[in-house]
Amino acid sequence: MAENNYRILLVEDDQNFGDVLRSYLEINDYEVELATDGQQGLEQFMKNKGRYDLCIFDVMMPKKDGFELADEVRKIDQDVPIIFLTAKSMKEDVIQGFKLGADDYITKPFNSEELLYRIQAILKRQGGGKKEEAQDDYYFGKFHFHYPTRILTYSPDSPEESKEKLSPKEAHLLSLFAQHLNEVLPRSVALTQIWGEDNYFTARSMDVFITKLRKYLKKDPNLEIINIHGNGFQLVDRSSK
Repeated sequence: MAENNYRILLVEDDQNFGDVLRSYLEINDYEVELATDGQQGLEQFMKNKGRYDLCIFDVMMPKKDGFELADEVRKIDQDVPIIFLTAKSMKEDVIQGFKLGADDYITKPFNSEELLYRIQAILKRQGGGKKEEAQDDYYFGKFHFHYPTRILTYSPDSPEESKEKLSPKEAHLLSLFAQHLNEVLPRSVALTQIWGEDNYFTARSMDVFITKLRKYLKKDPNLEIINIHGNGFQLVDRSSK
């Protein structure tokens, strides 16, 4: 058993590479289970549902590729972090991975220490809890957002109230917008606080999450997340002006 009790599901069809990577991660105190195709990976995930702290999926695999596997996993668990390993470096593939809810994307060949750093950064963010300056409750437009439970409640004038349970990243991002309501939220601030670094890949990932938040908030026409070119984004609440 790994000393830190972090449990990783590694799905990699290259048995030799998978064994080497598993051994490296185990040396660094992670408990790793290896599956050698996408279908086997899904079966292991379902068998041990809720017990994995992080998943690492190769993209090009037989029976079920990494994207298909991630899509299935996200139907079961919205929150477990996913890292894609791939020989592909096409931007379209990277964006597809983030749309499926990936937390990171690393292209083969890669430095093992870099992967270890990325794993540590993701697990630290997952377990870090809310920042000291974050509040429990936020109110904007006709919404109430309870940060600890990640529940976003829409309360219109009519009695048809609705609730959404946000993912951890959606919740963290919305809390930052709420803290900067009607002010500019610099892109670099959001990226470094939530993703740990500011680069092309994390910026594309944030764009996906902003699209999701816009979908939630569109119920209130007085609310809008707008792009501030070259700077960041702004959650505008016209009802408060």
